[in-house]
Amino acid sequence: MKAMTAMKGFFAATILTLSALAMAEGGGDRVYGRMMQENQQAMEQYASRNGKTPPEIVHYEYGMNLDIQKVVSVTQANKTCGIAPSRMTYEDSTGKLNTVEYKVMADNCPHGS
Repeated sequence: MKAMTAMKGFFAATILTLSALAMAEGGGDRVYGRMMQENQQAMEQYASRNGKTPPEIVHYEYGMNLDIQKVVSVTQANKTCGIAPSRMTYEDSTGKLNTVEYKVMADNCPHGS
């Protein structure tokens, strides 16, 4: 029975991984998808090591009130020209982990575009 539960969890994680890769945005969809998945796994490991609940990913909306006490992680900056997803994970004033996903514009564009 435990093997069946573990197998279901594995399949759910696989489906989520594939959907994250398929939905990634930016110049290198697979690169960004992989980067987001690696970040999510790293934050789950961080949460486990620190006795915290893994953060849910919230998409940033203009004007959101972010209670940031400690920044834990920010995905690396876009190395190409264009808009790409990025994530920041932080602890709020209660110690809860939060992850916000937002879009960034690269500054690696020829002619400053």
